[in-house]
Amino acid sequence: MTSALPRTILVTGAAGFIGSALSKRLLSEGCRVIGIDDFNSYYPVELKEARVADIGPNPAFTLVRGDISDKALLEKVFSDYEPEAVVNLAAQAGVRYSIENPDAYTRSNLVGFANLLECCRHHKVGHFVFASSSSVYGKNKKVPFSEDDRVDFPVSYYAATKKANELMAASYANLYKLPLTGLRFFTVYGPWGRPDMAPWLFTDAILAGRPIKVFNNGDMMRDFTFIDDIVEGVVRVIGRVPQGDFPYEIFNIGNHSPVRLMDFIHEIEKACGREAEKIMLPMQAGDVPVTYADTAKLEAAVGFKPATPLSVGIPKFVEWFKWWKAESAKSADSKKH
Repeated sequence: MTSALPRTILVTGAAGFIGSALSKRLLSEGCRVIGIDDFNSYYPVELKEARVADIGPNPAFTLVRGDISDKALLEKVFSDYEPEAVVNLAAQAGVRYSIENPDAYTRSNLVGFANLLECCRHHKVGHFVFASSSSVYGKNKKVPFSEDDRVDFPVSYYAATKKANELMAASYANLYKLPLTGLRFFTVYGPWGRPDMAPWLFTDAILAGRPIKVFNNGDMMRDFTFIDDIVEGVVRVIGRVPQGDFPYEIFNIGNHSPVRLMDFIHEIEKACGREAEKIMLPMQAGDVPVTYADTAKLEAAVGFKPATPLSVGIPKFVEWFKWWKAESAKSADSKKH
């Protein structure tokens, strides 16, 4: 086990894309992992169940089915399992969905986050690591985005909740000396990814011969970051507990290599072995033209920076996606008979 990692770690959102990948990694490092997830229907629950199954039967893994906005449940989890560190990945995700359904974001991203802060405070948790997002940078004109940049102009409610999390966390670090680290993730992709994200939507459409929607005529840039790099960054940060009178840190975790949307589509076309039919559309509300991570602070602190290129990451995703579609079809077929 990596010496700096605590023995027992609570991972919220353990059936999610990043949460399940992190849980597997922590188990491989010899940690005991307590996972919590509400298995909500934002996207098909079958995918979440399959991710948990992929974590595998492991005596060191305990799954609690529940919602972090349920404070009584959380209190019981903290009392029963006494986590030494917490990684919060349970937020309601998605920029566009936050425009249609802000209530879901208030409940999970604000109420749930506040409950976790209180539980960590009362149970003397040694380190609370939480997912923020590159979306807090909004339409920041200065690139690459640095942790020192102003982030008080969110362009979506999702981004506003993530900025609120950072402020809530900073107040707990200041008032109660609770060690907290926020991680601003940049466009995460890879095997077991979410169906509402571009890699899935584009790959699914291209393989099925359907047209894809390309917003802002493809004139956007994203700092696509491979899941393994995200997990590596999180694991290293868990073991680096902020010290001092204000034990609070914020780090970017991104690939430091923004890619034009059209180039990203081209990588998927290559991996799929066919060209996409494209429908060009204007910029969507809540979207931003560019994301670009400055990762110098992360590298200085933990000696790591993400570096997996799309040419490596996209084929891995497409290969997994084909497998997943085949497994889903088999499962659907067996239910018919």
